[in-house]
Amino acid sequence: MNFEQARFNMIEQQIRPWEVLDTQVLSLLATVRREDFVPKAYQALAFADLEIALPPQTHPSQCMLSPKVEARTLQDLAVQKHEKVLEIGAGSGYMAALLAHRAQQVISLEIEGELARMARDNLQRAGIHNTLVLQQDGAQPLTDPQLAGLFDVIVISGSVAEVPESLKRKLKPGGRLSAIVGSEPVMSATLITRVDEQAWRTEQKWETLAPRLRHFPTPSSFRF
Repeated sequence: MNFEQARFNMIEQQIRPWEVLDTQVLSLLATVRREDFVPKAYQALAFADLEIALPPQTHPSQCMLSPKVEARTLQDLAVQKHEKVLEIGAGSGYMAALLAHRAQQVISLEIEGELARMARDNLQRAGIHNTLVLQQDGAQPLTDPQLAGLFDVIVISGSVAEVPESLKRKLKPGGRLSAIVGSEPVMSATLITRVDEQAWRTEQKWETLAPRLRHFPTPSSFRF
């Protein structure tokens, strides 16, 4: 398989038509070898417009999101070189790799031990050293000392019914949080910006679908 041609086709036929025009993002997609973060059995699908299942495949959220979703999320966040990023859902480490090229530091949480090891190995092989992958459930309180303080950027790599208040409060003023919010058949890529100590601005950027991350709360639909 000609990976370079497939990568070019992905950018020109999937990414650009989805309104990803940031030259820095497009350059990253051309540089970071997505095929190195895909399980070998699925390498032929590395640049396809679909989600790719990751081992041990015990839950639908164990996947790489489609390339266009990752690219547009990266564009929305506009990560800067001085910024510290928290990712919920490391998966294979590919999104962390993209973020690491834009940020000062990336800490990525992964609930599944096998995937956490896979992400660490992939990032190490790719020569990316400003990332830290922790095995932790991102839906639970972030009590690890390495997660102390606030973040400039938070990325939830999957869907949630709603963004927990505790994660919104982990943003610095001016910080941004990206998540796919809602329930099938309609979900929205949502960008939350912390305006000040007590206020957040929420923007629904574009519609998409993604597997639900484990253990994040689902609000009751019951109403009086």
